[in-house]
Amino acid sequence: MSGMDEKDKLVVRSQAGWGKTFEEIVAQRLQRRDFLKSSLAVSTVVVAGTVVAKPELAEAQTASVPRFGAVTPTAPEVDEIVVSDGYYSRTLIRWGEPLTPDAPEFDVWNQTAEAQSRQFGYNCDFVGFYPLPFGSNASNRGVLAVNHEYTNPELMFPGYDTDNPTRNQVDVEIAAHGMAMVEIERAPDGAWSYNRNSRYNRRYTGFSGMAVSGPAANHPWLRTNADPTGSTVLGTLNNCAGGKTPWGTVLTAEENFHQYFANLDGLAQGDPRYAVHRRYGMPSEGSDRKWERYHNRFDIAQESNEAFRFGWMVEIDPYDPTRTPIKRTALGRFRHEAATITVAPNGQVVAYTGDDARFEYVYKFVSAGTYNPDNREANFGLLDEGTLYVAKFNDDGSGEWLPLVYGQGPLTAENGFTSQGDVLVKTRLAADALGATKMDRPEDIETNPVNKKVYVVLTNNTRRGRENQPGVDTANPRPKNANGHIIEISEAGNNHAATTFTWEIFLLAGNPSEDATTYFAGFDKSQVSPIANPDNITFDLAGNLWIATDGAARSINFNDGIFAVPTEGAQRGNLKQFFAAVRGSEICGPEFTPDNRALFVAIQHPGEGGTFEEPISTWPDKQGLPRPSVVTVQAFDSRIIGR
Repeated sequence: MSGMDEKDKLVVRSQAGWGKTFEEIVAQRLQRRDFLKSSLAVSTVVVAGTVVAKPELAEAQTASVPRFGAVTPTAPEVDEIVVSDGYYSRTLIRWGEPLTPDAPEFDVWNQTAEAQSRQFGYNCDFVGFYPLPFGSNASNRGVLAVNHEYTNPELMFPGYDTDNPTRNQVDVEIAAHGMAMVEIERAPDGAWSYNRNSRYNRRYTGFSGMAVSGPAANHPWLRTNADPTGSTVLGTLNNCAGGKTPWGTVLTAEENFHQYFANLDGLAQGDPRYAVHRRYGMPSEGSDRKWERYHNRFDIAQESNEAFRFGWMVEIDPYDPTRTPIKRTALGRFRHEAATITVAPNGQVVAYTGDDARFEYVYKFVSAGTYNPDNREANFGLLDEGTLYVAKFNDDGSGEWLPLVYGQGPLTAENGFTSQGDVLVKTRLAADALGATKMDRPEDIETNPVNKKVYVVLTNNTRRGRENQPGVDTANPRPKNANGHIIEISEAGNNHAATTFTWEIFLLAGNPSEDATTYFAGFDKSQVSPIANPDNITFDLAGNLWIATDGAARSINFNDGIFAVPTEGAQRGNLKQFFAAVRGSEICGPEFTPDNRALFVAIQHPGEGGTFEEPISTWPDKQGLPRPSVVTVQAFDSRIIGR
């Protein structure tokens, strides 16, 4: 970070108490990275004293750099999607569109929960494409799995009263949560449409039955008056990002589930459940949504265990509508953002997942069993047995995965843990006890299929370094981190089941023309696009990182967007904006078809900040109210995106 005046250098202090400038921390990390790279190069290219040259690798790497004209960031008032020249965007499916032949057409003036349960739900987040037929690599037809994270009732209902929602409005909201499965197809001219008559189409809502499996199934705290066995849950809520398994299922993440519950102070503070609920952010009094007025399961004073039945990863089979969704408790209970699945060299299945809240943790699960590519059914229990780990990032660039295993270390009865199921119900407290590294809101965590590294997205943490809050450390180097950053992890031996790793800061987001602390993997930041609040990520076939953002309008005064950045080679860190969203929205997904010729993007909460009567957005139809939707992005000549 040359050229910084002394007055511009931010002094950061670790929890250990030492002090260094921000510039010195980055320089130290870069020096270590360059040393490791040079050591690796010597060990891999020298064979029997002869240097092995591979010029074709350099050519392939150059060819893989995303090639498109950078989009100029749009102001928060702009209510039009903007995509790079040579590409176009079309709306595929909107909130309220009927998914089945017998579903009613959307009528905003006459909404019912029964209708909404057969229509496309509200705020779409995770998007997963599942080729049809199963087992193929088809890119023209598939099942699209889409999360419906939460609702904006002030945008959904005419005359909505925040303090006095009606029973019908509440029930419509519950039915608008969850997930949708919908069959889609690409026509020869490139246009995508959904098939309303498909047998794959269906909704999962806050009313749908879900099974519970793994170590926490039947745990005493999962038992309720309606379910005395603790094995069947009504609904899934606040489904944020997710993941796709090698056997063709979707993992949907229950994130900010605490907001649906109320009246924690109606539970005696001496009750051991009180402290756990408090650690998970349950409201002391009434909730903002007021669901507890009509459904006592959301009232902790009346049903003290219902909240323990949320905060899990849920596995759903897009290909089989008859298979019951299952909450897989072995992956832990917290505000899950996503769960990215990969297979280790020995066949063990690994799931990376983050707890999306300030000062929370990065986790991974390693299965006890191994993946069987020849027997789909044999894989359905893999996520029930294994070890959940939490990450500790050391100042020297090394890291450890600490096992959350009952009976090991502090996770004993003497410290309030009674079983492995108990450890998982109280995952946050278990991670606290192990001394894991408190991060700046872990969002998506994805594995790069080309370089095998793991990318951890940290969206922001404006409380970092404030009074009575944790200070900075080398993995979270900025106080009052409004713009977020991305960390790059290299697992030991490129083995995703390893228990040690090394790490580097890949990106420190912000507007480089205004923020001296920004960093783009060492690339000349005068040439990159401004970016803030990275959230969801994916990779193209060449291993380039594609980033969707959430909150840039607040942080750097631009609409959220999608950005592409090479992770290797001379262009590593050269981040360019590809897509700009609409007013009041965030961008979710993104998801490529297997051939990388189409990109699916979810536009969540367009017009947030307005009301039904006074909307600030009318996207996507430019009339009436804004509607959360999934859009497709393609090149006019149907080429691979970014090539």
